Amino acid sequence: QVQLVESGGGLVQAGGSLRLSCAASGSIFSINAMGWYRQAPGKQRELVATITSGGSTTYADSVKGRFAIAADNAKNTVYLQMNSLKPEDTAVYYCNADLRQRRFGSIQSYWGQGTQVTVSS
Repeated sequence: QVQLVESGGGLVQAGGSLRLSCAASGSIFSINAMGWYRQAPGKQRELVATITSGGSTTYADSVKGRFAIAADNAKNTVYLQMNSLKPEDTAVYYCNADLRQRRFGSIQSYWGQGTQVTVSS
């Protein structure tokens, strides 16, 4: 099985910073991409940022210039540095990984349990 364990959420004032981490473990052959999504109360889950194994990144327009995603491929870990946080960034942040468990296996998507980020005004 595969596990994604997130850490680093918490309460911060507007303008502050937080760094989220997510480590993937278990039966993993290769990871194609990892990313962060978030879900605010009453809203749908939305993409925040993704990074491929080759280092290509994508960001939601709402976080461009404030958030930065990075990965340590050797540790199967992805990070999200969040700066200049705003109250509208408040949400549960979920880690996602698209990976293969076997060399010729299909790519499957796995999710972490989520970590709460609360930004006070």
